[in-house]
Amino acid sequence: MSVSRPPSQLALNVNCTERSVCADPATPLLYILRNDLECNGPKYGCGLGQCGACTVLIDGVAARSCVVPVRAAVGHAVTTLEGLAQGERLDPVQQAFIDEQAAQCGYCLNGMIMTAKAFLSTHPDPTDEQIREALRFNLCRCGTHVEIVRAVRRAADLLRQARAQAERR
Repeated sequence: MSVSRPPSQLALNVNCTERSVCADPATPLLYILRNDLECNGPKYGCGLGQCGACTVLIDGVAARSCVVPVRAAVGHAVTTLEGLAQGERLDPVQQAFIDEQAAQCGYCLNGMIMTAKAFLSTHPDPTDEQIREALRFNLCRCGTHVEIVRAVRRAADLLRQARAQAERR
């Protein structure tokens, strides 16, 4: 039998915006993001943290929001797919996935992009093997893994180009 907890007022930083929600602190972050904060990037896939469709970044680290209680996000920066773009300009990782047409049904795509974003922040020049290893726990039922690996490789190139441009300024 589950015990119902009284809701608490919780302050969250989601996509660089301070937000306040009233919720049971044990509620999965995914539900708060989708139902209360209208962030539809993270998807419900399995509810067990195994498929990756719900992946968000917490302080830049990929996290499965379906198994992270909202209380664990308090005091941390949460980034969803919606928070990657800068205005109308897509993040290089998003752009690479579009350029490489790395989606078929698209259900896994948000989690793949968020996982790739976190991975590329620590692996700026990855091999294909490293990319496959980083994405191994993100489930794609359509079988577009070849395109996804190509998109992550392209994203790494775009990020390197952006860094080189910034250094020249």
